[in-house]
This record gives sequence, C-alpha cells and structure tokens, in this order.
Amino acid sequence: MRAPPKKFVPHPFPYHHEFTLEIETLTNLGHGLARVDGWVVMVPFALPQEKVLARVHRNHKNYSEADLLEVLEPSPHRVQPPCPVFGQCGGCQYQNMDYPTQLDWKRQQVAELLKHMARIEHPVEPVIPSPTQYTYRSKITPHFAPPRDGTISEIGFLADSSRYRIIDVPRCEIAMPELNERLTSLRDEVRQNAHRYKRAATLLMRASEGKVLTESSQIAVEVVEGVRFEFQAGDFFQNNPFILPAFVQHVAREARTDGARYLIDAYCGSGLFALACARHFEQVNGVEISESAVAKATHNARINNITNAKFIAGSAERIFAGVMLPAEESSIIVDPPRAGCGEDFLHQLFAYGPHNVVYVSCNPATQMRDLVKFVEAGYTLEKVQPFDLFPQTRHLECVMTLTKKVGS
Repeated sequence: MRAPPKKFVPHPFPYHHEFTLEIETLTNLGHGLARVDGWVVMVPFALPQEKVLARVHRNHKNYSEADLLEVLEPSPHRVQPPCPVFGQCGGCQYQNMDYPTQLDWKRQQVAELLKHMARIEHPVEPVIPSPTQYTYRSKITPHFAPPRDGTISEIGFLADSSRYRIIDVPRCEIAMPELNERLTSLRDEVRQNAHRYKRAATLLMRASEGKVLTESSQIAVEVVEGVRFEFQAGDFFQNNPFILPAFVQHVAREARTDGARYLIDAYCGSGLFALACARHFEQVNGVEISESAVAKATHNARINNITNAKFIAGSAERIFAGVMLPAEESSIIVDPPRAGCGEDFLHQLFAYGPHNVVYVSCNPATQMRDLVKFVEAGYTLEKVQPFDLFPQTRHLECVMTLTKKVGS
C-alpha cells in the first residue's frame, strides 16, 4: 500500500481505506455525499441513488474525502460522459448525469441554500436551461507548469479537488468548436517554444466573430439582444452566448416590475445589462468603481447609438454620488463578483433605497448571505429564478427579485 502523505490524519479511516457506500445526495460542490455511521464521506463523480466502491484519501474534522473506484449500482440518471478525462479534470462535475436531472439538482441546491442560509421558505422557479449543453463556452484558459528538462508536458485544467495538479486536456467538450480547433495548434506552439517559459503560465482563448483571440488586449465582440458589445478579450463577459438573450430578457422584465421608469446597473462592467435593457427605461445609469470599465461601457453606448444611458465612475466611499435618478421610481441591477456585495456597497444601496432590486449572482451562497441583509433593510423576496449558464458543471447564475416595503 502507498504510504500516506505526511499531513494525513488517520481518523476515522486509515489512508486508502476502501468501502462500499450508498450516495444520498449531492453537495453544492457537485460531489456525492454518503454517510458511514453518521460520518460524512464525499465522493466526486458519484450520483445520488448509487452504490459505489470508494477509497479514502483525506480526513477532515467533520468529513472525509474519497475517490470513486467503481460504480456498483448506477443511478437511472447516469449517462456516458463524452469527455475522456471526465472524472479527472475539475472543470466539469455533471457530464455523467442526464441534463434534466442536472437542472433538477441545481434548483434543489438553490432551494436548500435559501432555506438554510437565508432561513427563508420561498419557491425556486425551475432552472432555465441552456439551449446548448456542450460546445457553449466562448472563453477557456488552459494552464501549464514550468518546463522540466526543457519540456512542457500537461496543458489543460486543474484536477478535481487539486490546487496544483494539471490534467492534460487536448480538447474541451464544453468549449466552442473554434476554440478546440485553435487549442490543438496552440498546444503545439507552446511545446515547441518551451524555452521561452520560465514559470507556470495560463493561456487565454476567446471566441469572437468566428475567430480566436489569444491576447488579453485584443478587442472581442459579442452581440446580445441586437446590442454590440466590444471589450478586451481578457475582460470579464458572460461565457455562454446561447442563453444570454433569455437571461437578459428576464432581468429586464424583472427590473420593470411595478412600472419603474429608471434603471441603475451597479457593477456594470462593459454595460451588458444597462445597454441591453436601455430600450425599456427612460434613463439608465451604470455605476462602476473601475474607470476603465466606465470608458468601455460608454464606448459601447456610443457605437450602438444608445443616448439614454450614462455611466458613472463612483468612488468606493460614494458609489451613488453621481446618480440623480429618483429612488422611488428606480430599479437597480446588482451583479457582483463571486464574493458578493461588500458591506460598504450594501450600506450605500440601502441608504439610496431603490424600490426594486434585481440581484444577479454566479455564487448563490454569497447571494443568500446578502439576502439576509436585504430583508433586514426592509426588502421582500419576490422571485428566485436560476439560469443554467454552465451546463455539465456545478455552477449556475441565480436571479432574485426584491421589492422595498412601503415605509421601509
């Protein structure tokens, strides 16, 4: 038997202990969860209702991690994954699960977070599916380690549950075809020029108008709801263009709740929501603390001849200082990074007091944390609508609609 790692904790199971487990549910990381005499064991790539053979490789204070060795009794929802490195690569968690079941689990996970983190009982709408379940990603970022003996070996993505180990990925099944076509030649170029790399590196690949951009400063183009967005290839922009029309339409519809005349797009970036929704409002303000993002959003308004959108570079201390729209007639779209909204931002938002808030999040856990603060500030949760922007993975976007109570 292989010797355990130096920091391995031998309780409650010895290193590489093997046992048969019955998978009960999925965690929000997409891992199968089983229990042994009440002790939780997490098994990546195992599905609920399955009996599996697993092998322990790590014990934590209140749970253990185990590798999936064999599926003894498969779930009725198990399917054959198309990717040959699924089960090793950490990019996808659900290729082994049929798509309708993926959507069911994602809805359930949002509902559980809502109940346990926000302590709110509220229906969660069925997840809006992606029209394309594979070949949908418009951007990928393969990694590789420094050369060894002048040679670069694995070029791909991190292994599941690893911070350092890279799985070689010659082709990514969820990436657009043009990305995979360019990936083949780009991998060859990197290996042929291994002497140029002294340290680990990450490659940028973004599809744009049928081309593949590999430099972060190159200008990428995406058209959503008839609006043309130009942004640097290395900037953030939603990576599933196939579902973006439905996604943006829903946000616009929710922002118009109760006939709001004005719209504020916080964390506006290059202006996706502000500009795609501008036709539905008298005036739109986009707010960002990044001056470069404000410049890009302003540029996008200009090239689309959108004249009722204004973008403001707010300071962290006075985010809404330049917003002159009346709060009682305004909706605000909040689309923060994965960490959620900062305390200062929420304090200023609540002081401004918009009637309607549409909170868009790629991390429902931090969204539910912030929801508690919205409720304390006098907002009522009206609707929870998840969108599957990331098929075959555990990730999703969740849109919550909140309205301010009269007198709050």
